[in-house]
Amino acid sequence: MRQLKHHEQKLLKKHDFLNWKQDQSHREIKVMRRYHIQHRDDYQKYNRLVGNLHHLTLRLSRLPPTDPFRLKRESALLSKAYDIGLVDTGAKMSDILDKVNVSAFARRRLGVVMVRLKMSQSVKQAVTYIEQGQIRVGPDTITDPAFLVTRNMEDFVSWVDQSKIRQHIARYTGEHDDYDLL
Repeated sequence: MRQLKHHEQKLLKKHDFLNWKQDQSHREIKVMRRYHIQHRDDYQKYNRLVGNLHHLTLRLSRLPPTDPFRLKRESALLSKAYDIGLVDTGAKMSDILDKVNVSAFARRRLGVVMVRLKMSQSVKQAVTYIEQGQIRVGPDTITDPAFLVTRNMEDFVSWVDQSKIRQHIARYTGEHDDYDLL
């Protein structure tokens, strides 16, 4: 092998050709596989949201603890994070830094919520039902698996009226009504 020139040696010092940045995405792949996130853009959006939340939390923590602006914004941020479902009741600002991550956003996706509500056995099967248009949240039929379900909307996740699965469940539980066939 020939001797490297000066500028080539400097370039080799700056770059690590054995460890690529793309190879360090094992956590990203693990989360995408676990929560059946189909598009890398969704993961990147959640990651950006987490970064913005952490940045806002750190900026608020730099204010004096008795500042009325800080107290008002902290309570507003914690209540919004609770309403979305990212933190539990009685959470503190340190919980946003510790517990809010991409997985917290992914756990609020419609497919994962369906599994938690026992409407599906797996997230992959739930995503299939969503894409087929068999799920509604309130009066709206949802076909996007990336739909985030808040705590308030969680009670309104149900099957579409014309869904064969809903009819099968009604027959199984003995709640089948012939009037629905009309």
